[in-house]
Amino acid sequence: MNSAIDKGKSLFEKTIEFLKSDISNLRTGRVAPSLVEKVKVMAYGVSSELLQLAAISTPEPQTIVIKPWDRNILKDIERAISTADLNINPIVDGDIIRLNFPSLTEESRKELVKILHKKLEDSRVSVRQQREKIKDEIVALEKAKQISEDEKFQALKDLDNIVHEYNDKIKLIGDQKEQEIMKI
Repeated sequence: MNSAIDKGKSLFEKTIEFLKSDISNLRTGRVAPSLVEKVKVMAYGVSSELLQLAAISTPEPQTIVIKPWDRNILKDIERAISTADLNINPIVDGDIIRLNFPSLTEESRKELVKILHKKLEDSRVSVRQQREKIKDEIVALEKAKQISEDEKFQALKDLDNIVHEYNDKIKLIGDQKEQEIMKI
């Protein structure tokens, strides 16, 4: 019984970690290297993440500078950024690429908050789906006479408490990110 709940906790943790990495790509007032780190670049005949091919820095709040380890893949990186869903045109400046992001408007901030809320809801749905699987496991244990009815009810109560705790974590993460997005 506890193994089902422990397994659930690890699944819930994975959901939280995925949420954190997923929303790290949402832009706030200052651009972050994470906006482009995962962009897939076709170089040397292999698709690689930009992070593996170049140094990425943010010398100014609205600018990302990309310096490839190998100057020969500059055009490959430029092409990958152009085709990525960033709505930004890369500027090749010698052996670096500059990405100048416009400041966020009130409208674009609200759009980002909508995207954030969708990602938060997806995480809550994932937690609910995992809860249902664990609940089914607990009920099956009771039907197989491996646990008593009282143990089943206690396990379900514990499970609901854990789910509530993780939903609170999701809300907290969302509230913090929304404040970052709306901060001017």
